[in-house]
Amino acid sequence: MLQRLHYPLDVMLLCVRWYVAHSLSLRNLEGMMAERAIGVDHSTVHRWVIKLVPLFEKTFRKHKRPVGKSWRMDETYIKVKDSWKYLYRAVDKAGNTIDFLFRAKRDKAAARRFFEKAIGQNGSPET
Repeated sequence: MLQRLHYPLDVMLLCVRWYVAHSLSLRNLEGMMAERAIGVDHSTVHRWVIKLVPLFEKTFRKHKRPVGKSWRMDETYIKVKDSWKYLYRAVDKAGNTIDFLFRAKRDKAAARRFFEKAIGQNGSPET
C-alpha cells in the first residue's frame, strides 16, 4: 500500500499525525511544512490522510486492550460549534470507550451498522 512514495514516510506520518491529533487545517500543515523547507501541497496531505488513517485504525485495533463483558450502548445529542450532532457510543463496565460514531443527522441504519461493527470487532457482550 505504501509503494512509490514521493515523500519520505516520516514526513507523511508526521503530517497525518498532526492533522488527526490537533485541530489543524490542511493549509496550516502546508505552511508548517514550508517553514521546514518541505514543499508539500495541502491536497497531497489530504490524500495521505485518506490513505493512511484506515491503515492506522486497522493497526491500532490489533493492539487494542480487550473490553469487558458488560457494555452500555447509548445515543446522545450534543452541541458542537453551534450545531447539534448525534453521538452513538459503546462503553464497557469500567467506563472505557469501546467504539463511537459521530453523525450530523439521526440515522437508524448507520447506528445499527455501528453497533454490529462494535460487536463484530470486540465479541458479543454478556450483558
